[in-house]
Amino acid sequence: MSEALVASQVPGTGTAVPGSSGARRFWRRLRTQRAALVAAAVVALLVLVALAAPLLTALEGQDPTTYHPSLVDSARGGVPIGSFGGIGGDHWLGVEPQTGRDLFARLVYGARVSLGVALAATVIQVALGVVMGVSSALGGGWVDQLLSRVTDIFVAMPLMIMSLALLAIVPPSFPRPVLVTLVIGLLAWGNIAKIVRAQTLTLKGLDYVSAARLSGWGTWRIARRELLPGLAAPVITYAAILIPVNISVESALSFLGVGVKPPTPSWGQMLTAADVWYQAAPQYLLLPAGALFVTVLALAVLGDGVRTALDPRAASRLRVGTGRARETGTPEEATA
Repeated sequence: MSEALVASQVPGTGTAVPGSSGARRFWRRLRTQRAALVAAAVVALLVLVALAAPLLTALEGQDPTTYHPSLVDSARGGVPIGSFGGIGGDHWLGVEPQTGRDLFARLVYGARVSLGVALAATVIQVALGVVMGVSSALGGGWVDQLLSRVTDIFVAMPLMIMSLALLAIVPPSFPRPVLVTLVIGLLAWGNIAKIVRAQTLTLKGLDYVSAARLSGWGTWRIARRELLPGLAAPVITYAAILIPVNISVESALSFLGVGVKPPTPSWGQMLTAADVWYQAAPQYLLLPAGALFVTVLALAVLGDGVRTALDPRAASRLRVGTGRARETGTPEEATA
C-alpha cells in the first residue's frame, strides 16, 4: 500500500515523501545547486583524508605522537626551527612547538577524531529522537505527556554545562573520544524528537495511514511501513545540520580541556595548545582553525542544499521570475 504512495507529497507539509521517484527529484534539485555540490565534494575529501590518515602519514614517513626535540629551539621556548614552522620534505606542514611532533600527521588524525565524534553523536541523536518522537506521537494520552515532558527537559538542559560536569567526573581511563560521543549524543536529542513527533502527528491523519489502520495493521507495522518513509526528509535535513554543530561542540569541549586528551589529536585539543603560540608559530593555530572553519562551513552549506532539495516549495521559490529555470524544468518538477 505504502509503495504506491511513498513518492507522493505530504499534504500541508511541503515535503516530498522519499521514494524512487522522490529520490530522483531530490538528486535533480541538488545538482542545480553548485554551492551544495562544491560543499559535498569538500566534505567527501575531508572524510577521505580522515579515513586515509594512516596511509598519508606513512607516505610522509611520520606519525602523530613521536617527539622531535631536535626540531625545536629550546632557547626560545620551543619554537620550531626553520622557516614557516619547520616546513620541509620530512614535515609537510611543519612541527608542533615544544614537542616537535609532526603537524600534518596530527591534523589528519585530528580529522578522524573530530569527524568521527560528530558523525557518531549525530547517529545517536537521530536514533533517540526518532524513537522518542514516534513513540510519543503514537502512544497518545499519558505516554505522550510523559515522553513530551522528558523531551522538554533535555531541550532545556544546557548542553555545554552538563557536558563539562559529566566529562569532569568520568575516570581518565575511559576512552575520551567515545565518552565525548556518548555525552553529546545522549544529551542533545530533544530537538529532533520534537520535530519527529510533530511530523508523525501530521502523517497520522493522512488517508493512506488511515487505510492501513483499517486493514488491520498494527501500530508499529504502520510506523515502519507508512510513517518512517515520510519522516526521512525532515530527519535527513536536521541530521545534516547537526553534524557541523556537533563538530563545534566537540572542538569547544576539547578547547576547554575536558574533551579529547593528549596525545590523541583533535582539532579542538590542538587549538587549546596553540593559544600561546599564535605569534611565535601562527601556523600551529591557523591550520586546525582553518580546517575546522572549512569543515563546518562545508557541512552547513551542504545541509542547506539538502533542505532546499527536499523542500519543493523552496525550490519553486528559487524558480520564480527566472524564465530559464522554467524552460528547463521538467513537468514532474513543476507538479511537485
